[in-house]
Amino acid sequence: MNIRPLNDRVIVEPVEAEQKTAGGIIIPDTAKEKPAEGVVIAVGPGARDAKGKRHELAVHKGDRVLYGKWSGTEIKVEGKDLLIVQEGDILGVLDGKAVVQAKGKKAVAAAAAGGHTHVPGMDCC
Repeated sequence: MNIRPLNDRVIVEPVEAEQKTAGGIIIPDTAKEKPAEGVVIAVGPGARDAKGKRHELAVHKGDRVLYGKWSGTEIKVEGKDLLIVQEGDILGVLDGKAVVQAKGKKAVAAAAAGGHTHVPGMDCC
């Protein structure tokens, strides 16, 4: 890839959400939420403070991260959909065992398809 982020920018490759719910219901494209999870492809050298000292970023290439749904700028490089975000838009780094469960529109779509059950902690109804 021939792109290098500057300062505190991070290039993330979004991870697509599951096509099916746990109950086997296929989620149509119109009900899918915008991805908010991805893999870091490249990181910039870090931002400079008021004295000119550069501060290294907390995320590294290969990290799986969560970011704000409407964060960053979407780009397409070599046929891949990528996102350029500032380090401050990254909400957290997921460890290898973490599973992110969707809320909101996906739960409503499952309810509309007749596969809805109330799950504690889900804010869907």
